[in-house]
Amino acid sequence: MKTKELDKSRREFLRRLGIGAGSAMALMALEPFGALAKPSRHDEGKSDNRMTYRVQHGSGEQISLLGFGMMRLPNNQDEVNTLVDYAIEHGVNYFDTAPMYMGGQSEVLTGNALSRHPREKYFVATKMSNQNRRLWSLDESKRMYEQSFERLKVDHIDYYLLHSIGGGMETLKGRFLDNGLLDFLLKEREAGRIKHLGFSYHGDVRDFDWLLDHHGEYHWDFVQIQMNFLDWRHASLRGGRRVDADAEYLYNKLEKLDIQCVIMEPLRGGAFGRMAQELTDQLKKQRPNDSTARWAFRWVGSYPNVLTTLSGMNRMEHLEDNVATFSPLENCTEAENALLASIADQMSGFPTIPCTTCEYCMPCPYGVNIPANFAYYNEAVRDHILPLPDKQDADFNERKQKFAEGYRTALPDPKTWAQSCEDCEECLSKCPQQIRIPNQMARIVETLRKR
Repeated sequence: MKTKELDKSRREFLRRLGIGAGSAMALMALEPFGALAKPSRHDEGKSDNRMTYRVQHGSGEQISLLGFGMMRLPNNQDEVNTLVDYAIEHGVNYFDTAPMYMGGQSEVLTGNALSRHPREKYFVATKMSNQNRRLWSLDESKRMYEQSFERLKVDHIDYYLLHSIGGGMETLKGRFLDNGLLDFLLKEREAGRIKHLGFSYHGDVRDFDWLLDHHGEYHWDFVQIQMNFLDWRHASLRGGRRVDADAEYLYNKLEKLDIQCVIMEPLRGGAFGRMAQELTDQLKKQRPNDSTARWAFRWVGSYPNVLTTLSGMNRMEHLEDNVATFSPLENCTEAENALLASIADQMSGFPTIPCTTCEYCMPCPYGVNIPANFAYYNEAVRDHILPLPDKQDADFNERKQKFAEGYRTALPDPKTWAQSCEDCEECLSKCPQQIRIPNQMARIVETLRKR
């Protein structure tokens, strides 16, 4: 078949699949989809086991489909250097941080590690983390912006985000619109100090829709969303508060506008690495050698409008396993997608708390270790200790005691227990998952008290 006829045939096939024009271009640039991209500079000379890349629509840059999330780094520069060196050596070139991560240390550690490499070897992403109302003024926000350049040791930022959009239109206007900050950032992109401008979304879908409805004015280069096989159709109800935006809606709207996605929480805060045994067994039956994390990454990476998939990798074994998953990525089959959809349906019935351990809620002014409380509660649900049966049932006392003993082991310091919660609600506005944290703490206390 002649080249022009082949290209026409491919375009028609993609059109029937409902894939947008920009995504079709990315697919054709990396043919076959999920196979090896053209080698980037750091991969020249390698013949196999090469990282999978996606093409950024606006610039043609090749971005590694595995991105390095720098939120939970070891607080040791030598260890961070070792992780970053391994990542770059094996084709990872997208590194995501923010001023608020690790109290600012993440940008410092990231900048020190990356600056040891040629600038063309990596793309760095950081954010305008002005969630605190005292930072809403244009001067304070500009100060944060300039500080990111200093910490990261760069003269331009490749991917810059309005951080954690979704607190409602009043907050959106206060943080970015009424103070002139978004206008300033648009001018910075025009000047080249920002190469690509986007936003990360959590929560109120009205903010998401408003920003995309104004895409013709702002020309978003990318958007960061939470997407995984559970949130695809089961994200709408989080912590008792309606969000009305499953990942399927977010992804499809972005693809329709030809705006590429950066994916956060592909493992849902590590929950897919600690799935209930009966669910893990279903996956192991199909692919005995694959971790549940690998299944989750393959599912996300199979979507063509995904530019990169962020993973917080603070241990070498996690980095090595993730690099192997994406080198190259093996797309999920239709049968595997159906299996994961079935598992998601089963997981949606588990009464877990949708915490991703991002720690945005911390520190608690009363000392409660919020993520650790939720992590243990969810573990008890996965192990079928919770919910407790009726107190008349034969195994009530045994399961109640097992929950209490496990709780004291998981949280050995009583000061960090749920009972220390004073319902001050300081954490509520900080939680990107919209969890009603004091209510959930009360549930844990009640479970420990049940007679």
